[in-house]
Amino acid sequence: MISSSVVGVLDLVTHRLQKGQRAGEIGTVVAVEGLSIALRGFYPKLRVGQGVSIRSHNRARIEAEVIRVVEDTAWVLPHGRSRGLSVGLEAESQEQRVLRVSDGWLGRVVDPFGNPLDAKGFLPRGTFARPLQSIPLPPGLRQKLGAQVSLGVRVLDTFTTIREGQRLGLFAASGVGKSTLLAMLARNREFDVTVLGLVGERGRELREFVEDDLGPTGMARSVVVCATSDSPPLTRREAAYASFTIAEHFRDEGKRVLLLLDSVTRFALACREIGLSTGEAPTTRGFPPSVFGELPLLLERAGPGLEGSGSITAVITVLVDGDNHDEPISDAVRGILDGHVVLDRRLAERGQYPPVDVARSLSRTVPGCLTSQQAYTVTRARKLLALHAEVSDLILLGGYRKGSDAAIDEAVQLAPRINACLQQSRTEMSSIDTAFRDLASAIADAPQ
Repeated sequence: MISSSVVGVLDLVTHRLQKGQRAGEIGTVVAVEGLSIALRGFYPKLRVGQGVSIRSHNRARIEAEVIRVVEDTAWVLPHGRSRGLSVGLEAESQEQRVLRVSDGWLGRVVDPFGNPLDAKGFLPRGTFARPLQSIPLPPGLRQKLGAQVSLGVRVLDTFTTIREGQRLGLFAASGVGKSTLLAMLARNREFDVTVLGLVGERGRELREFVEDDLGPTGMARSVVVCATSDSPPLTRREAAYASFTIAEHFRDEGKRVLLLLDSVTRFALACREIGLSTGEAPTTRGFPPSVFGELPLLLERAGPGLEGSGSITAVITVLVDGDNHDEPISDAVRGILDGHVVLDRRLAERGQYPPVDVARSLSRTVPGCLTSQQAYTVTRARKLLALHAEVSDLILLGGYRKGSDAAIDEAVQLAPRINACLQQSRTEMSSIDTAFRDLASAIADAPQ
């Protein structure tokens, strides 16, 4: 005897075939709860990560992605606003979203799905389809990190020198100068291509980066991916994935790519919204476990490519919550990246730009990319700054007399020269050789 459920399925299939629809690819909205939408009626069942298109009452299509499957119910999150949706609307399954990146994307501003956000018209498509969420390259097949490379900022080139293919984090609270420093890096000409990912940022920052910071020359070799703070969480998450996917395209063409992602914290916040919408239990500071699984899958995509290909050198900004550099996202990201730069609010308030806290910043690849003379210069400068920081309060209170300690006298005289050397205006660019030469000059023996 045929069960009633089987009869219901057969009736549904028959009805759709009569309407000219493909059986199994059409489902129905059965619930709308907060950000998520429940669908049923798909045979075979939908898969996590699969795309879905929902037709609203005004016949407009709302694109969504499957984020959870429970028995015969699939929960999806929309890429746009879910207003106007109700129970009974039809949904059609789609293939997983891909990007067809081409060299014609240079000089363009796009959304996470490859649609142009500028006024330059048609965006050419490449022949190779790249999934937004690709798997990092096998570690045993990657090339080693390349030679030292200049970021164009003296304090970074000297105290946190990086190598080609390295991943560096910029850790800063809001309003400390993170965006200003990122703008300085965006004008760097050491790389063939720059990919700038703006994830959950202010809408006004897009034109500022494109017109003021990159300019026509910089924009000609750059691709900008943007999803502003008012975008749905799924779109903000995809902006980070799209930035890495575009960078991977140029890396595989043998290009030296500089990837600037601002910020990975807002990527994590978007993942948190998605996770909580699927019913995940919040654990560490309200973040579900899936967030800490997504971070390495994203960040490990940067780095050297396979033999014969290029590299992705990544600078990732981390928005620190309340100046607490040990909060969960900062702590997790710091453990994944190859170095970290700490921006200090106190230095910014004193007018020192970039406000980099040298003592708390480091690059894990420094031993392999500095010459003996460069290593000596940096080590001596660090010692002088550290000693000056130890006695600065004593000096301000008048508790130290010149001549009591030769090392302290030297630190008191040379530390201001070092700090002056490290300061740099937003529009000024520097080379790594010039940066080390100026630092060596600053720590030269003080005149008697």
